[in-house]
Amino acid sequence: MLAPGSGPELSTWFAPLWRQISWLTCWIALCTAEAAPACPLPCTCDGHGLQVDCSGRGLAALPADLPAATRSLLLLNNRLSSLPAGAFAGLSGLQRLDLSNNFLDGLPRAAFGGLANLTELQLHNNSLRALDPELLRPLARLRHLDLSLNGLARLPPGLFDGLPALRSLFLRANRLQSLDRRTFEPLASLRLLQVGDNPWECDCHLRDFKHWLEWFSYRGGRLDQLACTLPKELRGKDMRVVPMEMFNYCSQLEDQNSSAGLEVPGPPCTKASPEPPKPKPGPEPEPEPSTACPQKQRPRPVSVRRAIGTVIIAGVLCGVVCIMMVVAAAYGCIYASLMAKYHRELKKRQPLMGDAEGEHEDRKQVSSVA
Repeated sequence: MLAPGSGPELSTWFAPLWRQISWLTCWIALCTAEAAPACPLPCTCDGHGLQVDCSGRGLAALPADLPAATRSLLLLNNRLSSLPAGAFAGLSGLQRLDLSNNFLDGLPRAAFGGLANLTELQLHNNSLRALDPELLRPLARLRHLDLSLNGLARLPPGLFDGLPALRSLFLRANRLQSLDRRTFEPLASLRLLQVGDNPWECDCHLRDFKHWLEWFSYRGGRLDQLACTLPKELRGKDMRVVPMEMFNYCSQLEDQNSSAGLEVPGPPCTKASPEPPKPKPGPEPEPEPSTACPQKQRPRPVSVRRAIGTVIIAGVLCGVVCIMMVVAAAYGCIYASLMAKYHRELKKRQPLMGDAEGEHEDRKQVSSVA
C-alpha cells in the first residue's frame, strides 16, 4: 500500500512526463507522414510507394505527382495515346514500366529520358507504326523489351545500339517483312527472340538476317519461328531450314545493280540508228561522244572460289574419262592380238586333222575289199 500523501505527489510528477511523451509521439507521427510518399489518387501504392499500380483506370494522361522512389509503374489497360517528352524524368529509380494495351501511336525521342535504371519495358498491344532510332538510347540497363502486337513495318538502323544488356526481345504480330542484321548485331547478350506472325518475304532482303540467325542459334539463342509468306514456293517454311543455294541469285543481282549504277544515262539504243548529217564546209566541229549501243557484258561467276572449284572438278572428270578410254583401248588391242594368234594356231592344226581322217577312210576300203 502507498503511504498517505503519495497519490497526489505521484500524479503531479507523472502528468508532465505524460505530456512530453504525447508530444513526442505526435511529432514522430507527423514526421513519418511527411516522409511517406503520397500516392496519386487514381492509383494504388504499396506501403513504401515502390510499386504504383494505375492499370485499368481509364487514364488518358499520366497521373501527376508520382512518387520519386517508384520502382515499378503499371499503366496497362488505359487510354493513353501519347507521351510527352521526359514524361518519366523524375523517376530515376524506375526499374519496370508497363504501358501495354493502350493506344500509343507515336513516341517522342526523349519519351524515356532519365530512366537509366529501367530493366523492363512493356509496349505490348499498342498502335506504334514507327520508332525513332534514338528512342531506346537512354535505357542502357534494359533487359526485357516487348514490342509485339503493334503495326511496326520496319526497325530503323541503330534502334538497339545502346542496349548491350538486352536478353529478351518480342516482335511478334507486327508487319515486318524483312530485317537488317546490322540492327541486331549490337545485342551481344540477347538470348530470346520472338518474331512469329509477321509477313516475312524470304528474298534477298532477308538473306543477311538468315546468316545472323545461324550465328544467334550457334551461341545458344532461342527463336520461336520465322515462317515465310513469300515467295509461294517457300510459304510456311521456316527461314532457318531454307538452303542458302536459294539465294545464289542475290549476288548476281547485286553485281548487275552495281554495274548498272556506274553507267551514265543516255539516249536509248536502237538497231538502226540514223546516219549522221554530212558536215558543212567550214571549221571542223568538235567530236561528239559516241552513242553506240554498249556491248552486253558476259555473265560472271558468282565468286572466284566457286569458279576455280568448277574448273578443278571438270578437269578431274575429264582426266578420269580419258584414263578409262585409254584402258579400254589397251584392253581391246590385247584381246584382238590374242584372238588373231588363236586363229593362226587353229589354221595350222586343220591340215593334220585332215590327213588322219583320209588314212582312216583308206583302211576302211581295204578291209571291205578283203
